[in-house]
Amino acid sequence: MRLFLLFLTVPLIEIALFIQVGGLIGLFPTLAIVILTAIAGTFLIRSQGTAVMMQLRETMEDLRDPTEPLAHGAMVLFAGALLLTPGFFTDALGLSLMVPGVRSRVFQFIRKRVVVQDLRYVTAERPSETVIDAEYEDLDAPKGPSGWTRH
Repeated sequence: MRLFLLFLTVPLIEIALFIQVGGLIGLFPTLAIVILTAIAGTFLIRSQGTAVMMQLRETMEDLRDPTEPLAHGAMVLFAGALLLTPGFFTDALGLSLMVPGVRSRVFQFIRKRVVVQDLRYVTAERPSETVIDAEYEDLDAPKGPSGWTRH
């Protein structure tokens, strides 16, 4: 029922905002704002997504809990979808999710409601001996035909 209300109210809010903003500044400036926020959102997604991916890589290399960077990445993707959706309400939500502090607060809010049962890291043991990759040539090997072919 909540999802139905969400899908019903968000478009109604967007339509109401389009009517209000369009009445204040006109049709073409309103459309220009919507298009510019979609373009700006694309650039923000790229920059924030890169930052989140670097944070995730560092977390994985240090064998730390990756849930926060993964959640930030998911929120950046969701923010990008909101920014690409035409509308002022969805743009405001998308832009707010692009702010790392807001994402951290949302993550803390979600973390209080989700319980992780078990988190384990499994690492493969590396051999202790040193491996040297090289090419070699046997100098004592006979030269010439191998005996498998006829001359």
